[in-house]
Amino acid sequence: LGEVESKVFELITNNDLYGLKNHFSLNKIKIDILDEHGMTPLTHACFKGNYEISQYLLDQGADVNTLEHEHRYSALHFAALSGNAKLCQLLLDAGAKSHRVNSVGRTAPQMAAFVGNHQCVAIINNYIPKSEIDYYTVPHGLEKQPKLPPELASGLHKLVMHVNLHPVRVVLNLLPNLHEEMPSVKWILELMCQKEMTRGAESNEVTSFKLHYLSCIIGGLIKNRMHAKDGQTTKDKCEAFVRMLLKPGTGEKYMDSEIVDWVREFPYTKSTLFRQMVSSLASGKDAPSPLSVIITAINGQRGFTDNVKSCATCAEETATKTCANCKQIHYCDKECQRLHWFVHKKTCSKICDDTTAISKQLENVKVNQD
Repeated sequence: LGEVESKVFELITNNDLYGLKNHFSLNKIKIDILDEHGMTPLTHACFKGNYEISQYLLDQGADVNTLEHEHRYSALHFAALSGNAKLCQLLLDAGAKSHRVNSVGRTAPQMAAFVGNHQCVAIINNYIPKSEIDYYTVPHGLEKQPKLPPELASGLHKLVMHVNLHPVRVVLNLLPNLHEEMPSVKWILELMCQKEMTRGAESNEVTSFKLHYLSCIIGGLIKNRMHAKDGQTTKDKCEAFVRMLLKPGTGEKYMDSEIVDWVREFPYTKSTLFRQMVSSLASGKDAPSPLSVIITAINGQRGFTDNVKSCATCAEETATKTCANCKQIHYCDKECQRLHWFVHKKTCSKICDDTTAISKQLENVKVNQD
């Protein structure tokens, strides 16, 4: 590299976006120049975990999928290793291929999992381009009507991209409009599942299984809806299904049984992911819960989660609300609290009494110390 080209990598190393823009404007430099290790400016920016510089380089036409690095690390590999989930999202939106492997046969999410960057694993493994959904909103071949009404495309894309895999959250994500078209949504998810496993070298068994899993949840909801009371709206039937899953004791057993069946129904039994899940489920009395097996398979192995405040209804980890009475049980919003009240109302008063008793004990200890 000449002095002018070397300056590019120096500016990126120093996280100097202003200087980099100025340097490119003053000099005729190719956007995908390579250093002695086969790294482009973009892969170098991703190695640094710098979102702003990566955005600038992509805007200038940088190749997001170049594999010139000496160990075949892509920009997404470096972003995943940096721990910057927002940067991973940026690269995926720009067309980064998550199935690409490095010289030791590891994908970007696998490398992220290795260093404990769970959020990056979840972002990459749950990513599906909007164009994959839009494909079904227009007729193909001899079709007179599209398989999916165009107005439902955004809702379905949100459903398949959501990281939270708890069945209750999946059902709630069908609202406010997808629940009216559940048979069509289930069919499209099945088609997408099959498509993911017929891409040859670009097949993605993680994405394929997730789409299968979502279609199975919807299938379970459709089956349960057939036994619902007459006169109920589709939304009422969705909420009845949620309450069945939340019912202490029987709800968890039902959910575990269903998830095991859904794993067994995955048609690609020779896939590595399928064998790993079956092995985990069959590991005896110490086997993890079926839901945790699914979550680990798709979102990666988690570290310590003791301090995570999850919604008592749907397990969303961004639960910022608490029960107004006991202040101990967390929820996403009023809707989740309303759905869970039939469970929580039986213990809310006791939690309040226990909290009050503990507070009095602490006050007595403090008085005695004084």
